[in-house]
Parts: sequence; C-alpha cells; structure tokens
Amino acid sequence: MYKSNDMRLCQFKFKLPEELIAQYPAPYRDDAKMMVLHRKTGEIEHKLLPELVQYFDEGDLFVFNDSKVFPARLWGYKEKTNALIEVFLLRELNHRTRYWDVLVEPARKIRIGNKITFEDDPSIVAEVIDNTTSRGRTFRFLTDYDNEEFVSRLYALGSAPLPKYIRRPMTPETLEKYQEVFHDLPVREMDTERYQTIFASNVGAVAAPASGLHFSKQLLKRMEIQGIEATFMTSHVSLGIFKEIDVEDLTKNKMESEQIILPEAMAQAVNKAHENQRRVCAVGTEVMRAMEHVAGTNGQLKAYDGWTNKFIFPPYHFSVANSFFVNFYMPCSSQLLMVAAFAGYEETMHAYEEAIKEGYRFGDYGDAMLIVD
Repeated sequence: MYKSNDMRLCQFKFKLPEELIAQYPAPYRDDAKMMVLHRKTGEIEHKLLPELVQYFDEGDLFVFNDSKVFPARLWGYKEKTNALIEVFLLRELNHRTRYWDVLVEPARKIRIGNKITFEDDPSIVAEVIDNTTSRGRTFRFLTDYDNEEFVSRLYALGSAPLPKYIRRPMTPETLEKYQEVFHDLPVREMDTERYQTIFASNVGAVAAPASGLHFSKQLLKRMEIQGIEATFMTSHVSLGIFKEIDVEDLTKNKMESEQIILPEAMAQAVNKAHENQRRVCAVGTEVMRAMEHVAGTNGQLKAYDGWTNKFIFPPYHFSVANSFFVNFYMPCSSQLLMVAAFAGYEETMHAYEEAIKEGYRFGDYGDAMLIVD
C-alpha cells in the first residue's frame, strides 16, 4: 500500500484494451455514456450524457474553455530528396518575419538550412533556421503573401491535430462503418468540425479541450432552461498534455507552459457562485489547472493573462471547483493524475476498472465522467 504523499508514476499504469480507444467521434456530440463518480462515497452510476443536468441546480456554474484548435498537422517534402516530412505547428514566434516553432518527424532528416515544400501550395516554402529540441525546429516561412493571406493558406494546408493514439487503418470494414455514421462526409472535414468545441472562439490550441467536445447546442440549451449558468476562459492546450511523464518521482515532473486567459467576467462569476454556495464545475483538466493556478488562499479568482506550468497530482487540495467533468484518459497521463487528485486515487482507479469492464470509450473522442461530491 502506498501512502498518499508517496505517489509514484507506476501506480497509474493499467491495461487499456486498444479497442476502447475511440477512433471517431460519436454521431452526435452528446451521444455518449457518462459515468458519475461520487467522490465522498465512491458510488458509481452509469448514465447517458444528456442526464448531466440532473446533477445540477439553478445557479450552479459550468466553466468552459473557449480555446480554438488550429489545423496544426501538415505534410511536406524535403527539398532535393523529396522525403515525406510531418510538420506539426506549435506556435507563431514572430508575425512579421513568419517564424514558427514546429515539431518535425522524422527529425533526424531535418537540419538547419533545409527547406520544406508543400505539394498542395508550392507558393509556400519553409526554411529551417534553428534546432530547439530533439524534434523541435524553428521555421521561417518564405512567401510573397501578406500576413493574413499567408496564415489563411498555411491553415488550409493543415488538418486537425488529432492525438497519436487515434490510428485509423481504413479497412473495408472500418470504412463502411464510418460512412454509415457520417454519411460519406470526408474524414478530414469531419475532424475539422468535431475536433472543435461549438463555443471555440480564441485561436491558439494544438489539441482540443476534449471534455468540451461533448456539449451540443441542445445540451447547452437544456442547461440554460434549468438555470445552470456558464462562463468561459481560455487555455491554449499545448502538446505537453500528451507528453509522456518520464519520471517515477512525480515531484520531479515538469509540465510544458500553456497560455491562460481568465477574463474579469469569468472570475466574478466563479466568486459569485462561491458566495452563493453554488456548485462550480470545471469542464476539462485545462480549466481546472488554470483556476488553481490563479486562485487565492480562499479560492477567490481574479482576472489573469499569462502562463502556467502547474502540475497537479495526488495529494492536492482543490480550492475552486467542487465538481469535475472530464473524459477517460490514457494510463500515466497528466490528466489521469489530476483526476485522481480530485476524486481520490483508490476511487479513480476503481472507476477506471469499471469503465473498462463496461466498455466506456477512452481518449479525446471518448465517453465522459462526472465527478461530484
């Protein structure tokens, strides 16, 4: 038995059947199973997502992440050798000079001075000007377009930045199933729409705030009719959310920084909910991390525009949200560790055992989990 203050990475390993990792979204956003975990008692209920409203009352508050994913994954060719190169856009460094931080694969083939061309738009060329990490590079994009036209064309080259665990071998059987569900809509167009929340408005994420993908217009309307309130903040999800933790001693783990913006209206909404003793539900781990980064000792929030690399793992005392809406996450992921910190280690791992037994879908396109007192 481990003590609560002696948590190790190996405690968060579990065998996840590959067939439970969702490869496609459900036909409709709110067409998902929802496990409800009562953290004080450990009781588990198996529900459907539209039943979410049964657990909240008038005046309760949901906090959503309105970050918008941009089409960050591109495919290009190394000049002269014509080798196929995956380019993953991370962030724009300088709008005027068109410098971008990127990841490349296979990295061993890409050195300073190399150029990458893109078959779908030969008018855009990327030149490697720096090595930043083992896979990281700084690109300077060469083009005659003005900045607005350039960004538009660059995004047109890209596709939705799905996590690596979404692998889609298009066998006749999987293709037939996909076409039945999405009515012959091209896969790329489906991902462009569905790997994005319906309230996404601030461009900057390279991974979707996946827990928010479940919320449809119909579900949000039902919440509004019931008097459940909503507020929005921005956390530009980085690839760090998918980075494997590579240390057993969790106190030594370092998270990549993410930009977070908590508007004054959002901070006031949360503080008001606290004053009125209403439930505050964080939708997604990015929202929870951002609020905990900013929270004062009494759980009060204030407006904030900056960065956070906060890493939350058990044991941890949460001071803002008292309910948590999440997806089912990969073994040993930072998201799973945060869920365990909120719900309790034993309760979380037991819930995951039940999820596997009951066939819940895992990952960004998977099913949902609601954690309440």
